[in-house]
Formats: sequence, C-alpha cells, structure tokens
Amino acid sequence: MSTRPVAVVTGASSGIGAAAARSLAKAGFDVVLGARRVDRLAEVAAAIEKAGGGGRAIALDVTDAASVEAFAGQIDRCDLLVNNAGGALGLESIADADLDLWQRMYDVNVLGTIRVTKALLPKLIESGNGQVVVIGSIAAHQPYPNGGGYNAAKHAEAAVTRVLRLELLGQPVRVCEIDPGMVETEFSLVRFEGDQARADAVYAGMTPLTADDIAETITWVATRPAHVNVDQITITPRDQAGAQQVHRRNQ
Repeated sequence: MSTRPVAVVTGASSGIGAAAARSLAKAGFDVVLGARRVDRLAEVAAAIEKAGGGGRAIALDVTDAASVEAFAGQIDRCDLLVNNAGGALGLESIADADLDLWQRMYDVNVLGTIRVTKALLPKLIESGNGQVVVIGSIAAHQPYPNGGGYNAAKHAEAAVTRVLRLELLGQPVRVCEIDPGMVETEFSLVRFEGDQARADAVYAGMTPLTADDIAETITWVATRPAHVNVDQITITPRDQAGAQQVHRRNQ
C-alpha cells in the first residue's frame, strides 16, 4: 500500500483539473481524478501512471448527490481536495437571464463544491494534515455586465470557502481559495456552446494564463508546511486589468 499523500481533484478530465492532477503527481501525491467524461479522465490517469505517478480515475458528477456519495465511498484516504469542477454558461443580461443556466452554474460551482467537501471532510480531518483548495475566479471579486449568473455563483463559492476556513479553525485542515483571471482552456468554448472562433477571440492580442500556470500554483499551495495556510491567491495574466476586460473580450 502506498504511503504517499492522496490528492482528489474534481473536474480533472481537462484544463486546470488535468494539469493539477499531473503536477500534484509529480510532487509526490497519489491522485484520484473525478469528472463526468470518464474516457478522457482515464487517459489523464493513465498518463500519470506511465510517468511513474499514482493516478486513478473515478466517474463523478458534482451536481448529483448519488454520484458524489459513490465517488467518496471509493476513496479510503484524502489529504488534499482540489475543488476545480465549475464553469460559466451564457452571457445574457439580468433582464434577459436564462434562469436554467443560472441554476446550473450555481449547482456545479457552489453546491458541487459543498457536496464533495462534505463527503470528504471526515477523511481530510482524519489525515491529520488535510487541505481544501477551491478554484474560484476573479469574477468572485469583479462583476461585469452580462456575467451576472457566473459572478453570483463565484461570489457564493468564495463565501462558502471563507466560511469553511473559519469553521475549521482548530481542526487539522487548511483552506485556500485560488482565483484565476483569463486562462486559455475549454472554458470559453463551453460558454459559447462550441463556437471555436468566438472562444479564440477571447484571447486575441494577449497572452493568457495556461492551465499549467494554475496547476503550479495549486501544487505550491499544497506543499507549504503544515502550519502555513495560504488564504487566497488572485492570479491574472499581465495583459488583464480586471474582469471588465473579460466582458469586452466576450462580446
């Protein structure tokens, strides 16, 4: 049986989640990868194993309580939880809000984070040196027109993260919130329902962050000494000056 610490990463089939899983494996963690796209998840886990790390893929839908319960039931140890599953949908004004999209964003970004954290918190405490890292967004601090649904969800997720840290004072669990700015992943492609040209235009004329940039940040946070808690990190490209720029580029 491996004696390495175990990191659980949600939304790990691509983007930041997959990059985080690879980075944490290189740092000495056995990694449990969770996501809905099991075929892609298995490919990431297999690549980690081939590189000499420990990678295990388990199907996970953070919006489904039964899926979360089944996922957590297959995990015997958890030293680090990276709540990465999330995303944005739509760019309507509040006057034209699609409430189904708002509900879906709240369910995955906020309730999804809560479901997985609740399920794994006993194991995080039991580890004696647990850590929860929540991947939020600059949208949790800087609202922008036509981003109300995502802004609201990320503000709520940030509030949950900060309350969690207060509630866990005295327990052997650290809590960190990492809020990226513009990262070139499948994020915009999903938001624009597969419109590749529109997604590419978001990053035109600038150098955005990469998934590996955020993965390196996650790994740095996760490998601080046990007495050190990194409360919050906001990380943006040099070329980004706030969420308002995201709004302009998303037109």
